[in-house]
Amino acid sequence: MADEYPITWSELIDFQSRVVSCRQALGHGMSRAAVSSRSQSGAWQRLHRGTYATFSGVPPREARLWAAVLRAGPGAVLSHETAAEVHGLIDKPSTLIHLTVSAERNPAKAGTIRGVVVHRSRRVVRQELPPWQLPRTPVAETVLDLVAESASFDDAYAWLSRATGRRLVSAGMIKEAMAARKRMRWREWLTDALDDVADGVMFPLELRYVRDVERAHGLPAARRQARRELAGGVRYLDNFYDAYRLCVELDGRSSHPPEQKWQDADRDNDNLFAGDVQTLRFGARDVTVRRCARAGQLAAALMRRGWDGAGLHACGARCQVTARNSPASAEVPRILRSS
Repeated sequence: MADEYPITWSELIDFQSRVVSCRQALGHGMSRAAVSSRSQSGAWQRLHRGTYATFSGVPPREARLWAAVLRAGPGAVLSHETAAEVHGLIDKPSTLIHLTVSAERNPAKAGTIRGVVVHRSRRVVRQELPPWQLPRTPVAETVLDLVAESASFDDAYAWLSRATGRRLVSAGMIKEAMAARKRMRWREWLTDALDDVADGVMFPLELRYVRDVERAHGLPAARRQARRELAGGVRYLDNFYDAYRLCVELDGRSSHPPEQKWQDADRDNDNLFAGDVQTLRFGARDVTVRRCARAGQLAAALMRRGWDGAGLHACGARCQVTARNSPASAEVPRILRSS
């Protein structure tokens, strides 16, 4: 829309939360002396070099974001944590304002930009937006930028699940954005993880359960985020083995905070009374250091409810789960020693 008609000075000020650059002021016919006069009189306040708020008082968050974008110059977009903030991917404003500019440019060359982190990239993707909205990277690109800077794969997966869980982007859209990048950290793992996200695996804890407990030991595949209508209302179960009336809930602080304890208990009771559904609860240690022990216990519980044990196997040389000799055998897997 910015190219369809010339933006007037009053429109520009309204669009940019009443923040303008010196370059914009000159482009709309104002002299450098007039800009300097307004700044010295206090009518305008300088936020960054060559960037002004056309009002007095404390600038709101959006005004500060516009000031950072304008200071960085043409083509700059909000990115990383700050783009995540604007998209609604995170709930708290980032401490520093993150921007991405073309690799050919270096806005901070003449001096650092206070409170701003400038990322330079050979591939800057800008979301198509009207001129009254802050320029930013699209959600899929934002997620991949955050993934690339994550300290661990669990942290990276959390960004994937949060973005898709809030319905801000689909797993397919993230895959398309990833395919366009020549370099991508954890590319193979991310491809598999996005398939898991599409299947309803929402949190890093759930990913570890699916990957390291269920798949690694040949256990049946559960239905993720299974919707059930119970006496207490509609409930969503983390992992539901429909055929065996067994549910595995994963208790982590991010997905199941302490204050939700009694809600979880109500759901377990509703499950039991609504059709003899047994609930097992695993925490972070159960899907990491105790994963083999828990896999064996889960296999035993599934067999008691009718699973034939086909495909059950040890995940490695030191795995504590003993694979059965025959699917038809009545023997349940044993745990050699607890973790």
